[in-house]
Amino acid sequence: MSALYRHEVRGGTLVIWNCNTGMRNALSYEYYHGLQDGLARAARDPAIAAVILAGAGGFFCSGGNLNMLKERREMPYEERQVQIGKLNALIRAVRDCPKPVIAAVEGGAAGAGLSLAMAADMIVAEEGAKFTLAYVKAGLVPDGGATYALTQALPRATVARMAMLAEPLSAERMHQLGAVTELAPKGRTLAQAEALADAVARGPEQAIAGIKALLNQAETASFEDQLTHERDAMAQALGGDEAQAGIGAFLSKTSPVFR
Repeated sequence: MSALYRHEVRGGTLVIWNCNTGMRNALSYEYYHGLQDGLARAARDPAIAAVILAGAGGFFCSGGNLNMLKERREMPYEERQVQIGKLNALIRAVRDCPKPVIAAVEGGAAGAGLSLAMAADMIVAEEGAKFTLAYVKAGLVPDGGATYALTQALPRATVARMAMLAEPLSAERMHQLGAVTELAPKGRTLAQAEALADAVARGPEQAIAGIKALLNQAETASFEDQLTHERDAMAQALGGDEAQAGIGAFLSKTSPVFR
């Protein structure tokens, strides 16, 4: 395992750490590998119910390494596309993981680090943390799906100020607008994310995976298409063991046990 990332299993949760603390956890190719490997591990391991993305040293992720971006300026256009596509693959891996992914944001999330946080299903953010799109200061534009995810969650005018003026948005404001799930006091972000993961772990694994898939589909589907997606997912769920346990518990006025 690289020194730039770490996997840690805590109960039924896999915590994937970005350990590039000397660069405020800027993204590295080692972390790309570690994150994708961890998500694949979570997907195939029934003992892992949720994934937490965290940054060592009190900062979630500062985004792309500017030295690496400087090197890409010398590449042909097509090669630049290939390199940026690796970030896209990382974001897709987070969204496509069937297990819920929670971003535990301490300190802040900037640039592609913000894209990574927004790709998660839920965000627990430390009070006072800052969410920043500062690409414009380097003469660049957002990537990693940032403009898509942020305009899904926030008013367009708010995202425009973030992207065009590099104005940070506080965790408190992100929470008010619904983009952050929970706020945590300083020093409690990971613990609060773990509590959220534990709550998820008590739920039905297949149903939760189905819900995540439906939420992803809903972002681009028409109303009619989403009705079809939900019909098919519900028909599948009704025939499963989880529905048998859940419906039986509801009718007998007991608490369901799914795992």
